[in-house]
Amino acid sequence: MTAISIRGLVKAYGAKRAVDGLDLDIETGEVFALLGPNGAGKTTTVEILEGFRTADAGEVSVLGSDPHTANRLWRNRIGIVLQTSSGLDLLTPREILASTAHTYANPRSVEEVIAAVGLQEKADVRIAGLSGGQRRRLDVGLGIVGRPELLFLDEPTTGFDPQARRDFWGLIRTLASEGTTILLTTHYLDEAEHLADRVGVIAGGRLLALDTPANLGGRASEEATVAWLEDGERRTLRTATPTLEVSRLADRFGGEVPELVVSRPSLEDTYLTLIAPHVTQDDEGAPAATTTRKVPA
Repeated sequence: MTAISIRGLVKAYGAKRAVDGLDLDIETGEVFALLGPNGAGKTTTVEILEGFRTADAGEVSVLGSDPHTANRLWRNRIGIVLQTSSGLDLLTPREILASTAHTYANPRSVEEVIAAVGLQEKADVRIAGLSGGQRRRLDVGLGIVGRPELLFLDEPTTGFDPQARRDFWGLIRTLASEGTTILLTTHYLDEAEHLADRVGVIAGGRLLALDTPANLGGRASEEATVAWLEDGERRTLRTATPTLEVSRLADRFGGEVPELVVSRPSLEDTYLTLIAPHVTQDDEGAPAATTTRKVPA
């Protein structure tokens, strides 16, 4: 089944098309990473899917409904982690999570959520006293407390330290194993590679590539680079048969090949190649979204 279906999506701000005829399907239960440079159209696309912006043209279906006209029962089925949230400073994480949980039909336990996002020691501290990374963890907690069928994650690990990011990845894998569909935007290519079943790369509001992280842009079939140390110099060889070349080198060296490294283009290499022809901007040409965290009435 398809959780998200987009056909011919267009959104313009003045003469600039932030989204320019986008087509995309995301399957139920899939972890999908939407990648692109600043100004690509990612945020505008996601905000239309969340119902925060209206499309100028095209068709959008999210969990079987048009997000712009969907009712509160539909909102009960989705979770949203925005890039930023505000207006919560005088509350504690436990208070805001408990308050938000009451608005959902089948919420997670507040204590379960606090543990899942690693805020046990800060659960009763006013949000104004949390660090940026801790506030980000709370944002994630607010997104998952309603046990959503579909979870939107917009740059979710910004401000996380390396261990917190790894812990978060574990949480996402758990949610995915429970059947949650997840749409993730991130600038961390390793995050997309670890989490996503498929990735889509957009620039200029158009889809440039769509595949699994391993196959994006044909990277799985790209020639490998074999590198080794010989006579004090670093030697490299590009080849479609790296195993054969390593075997030949091993014969030459009588076994161990000094400082041997075999590599193929990384996801980051492929991504940068795909977006290189496109001019990036600091923003998407759109006015800043005036949305705050929305929960069912």
